[in-house]
Amino acid sequence: MKKLLSYVLFAIGFVIVAVVGLFSYVKFALPDVGEAEAITIQASQEQIERGKYLANAVAVCMDCHSTRDWSKFSGPLTPGTLGQGGERFDHSMGLPGIFYSKNITPSAISRYTDGELYRVITTGVTKEGRAMFPLMPYLYYGKMDKEDAYAIIAYLRTIPSLQHEVPSSAADFPVNIIMNTIPTKAQPQARPAQTDMLAYGAYMTNAAACMECHTKVNDQGQVIPEVAFGGGRTFQYPDGSMVTSSNITPDLETGIGNWSEEAFVQRFKAYADSSYVTPPVAKGEFQTIMPWTMYAQMKKEDLVAIYNYLKSVKPIQQKVVKFTTSR
Repeated sequence: MKKLLSYVLFAIGFVIVAVVGLFSYVKFALPDVGEAEAITIQASQEQIERGKYLANAVAVCMDCHSTRDWSKFSGPLTPGTLGQGGERFDHSMGLPGIFYSKNITPSAISRYTDGELYRVITTGVTKEGRAMFPLMPYLYYGKMDKEDAYAIIAYLRTIPSLQHEVPSSAADFPVNIIMNTIPTKAQPQARPAQTDMLAYGAYMTNAAACMECHTKVNDQGQVIPEVAFGGGRTFQYPDGSMVTSSNITPDLETGIGNWSEEAFVQRFKAYADSSYVTPPVAKGEFQTIMPWTMYAQMKKEDLVAIYNYLKSVKPIQQKVVKFTTSR
């Protein structure tokens, strides 16, 4: 009996040591994405313009890192807030904590080297080595061509500096530990030639992180690859209303299978028309988090490439109710 008890106690002790060891490893040894590169970006005007295009119309960095006016349809940016950060994302949106977008204007990022900026954008690891919650889709940005990431950095160095203090973010337990396991080393891919329509379309779709919003997530908030682009991810507004992402797979009944290339492009470009005025949205009326006025600035050839790539992915039959009001 004593021998059996000693075995049980040994097993319990072993489990405790293993759990403590694993906890310590995740807490203190991760994230492990390597040191920031020692790079200095010699920005050209062409590079800055490329970065401006990516940051405002494709990767839409400014979507989260500025103030959006939710009294208007799709929450257009409030003038004079470009890059200042401070947008709050919290439990009312189904998130495991309270997170604030950072100030990414020159006054705030001047403490970062170009290599450190590249690392935080592409791996989600800060200058101090802390893991960021993947509210910013750095797992997608880590697959961008290095030159495109460098272009974004070059552009951010040129926008007007705004003195805007942003509160610290705080993830709930155990997410504050688990999120240390999420960052991975960047895996940059060369931007394909535009003549390779599907490869280029896949690249631009990744840069725009379309999958992140247009795919259902599991209980840990991670996208489910088997239903990629099938829509159905819900986003809750503070008033309890819910918007659900559209199915953008080529399913004929519930996706974009019946959409023509022209219809797809026009869906975006309608918001770039000089006559378009962003309408006000009253409480309870249909609203969307899709930053239409930003994506509307995307080049037609890039939208065409994205359309052709989406038409090539696996069709997912999933009907989506786009908006429900609070009760």
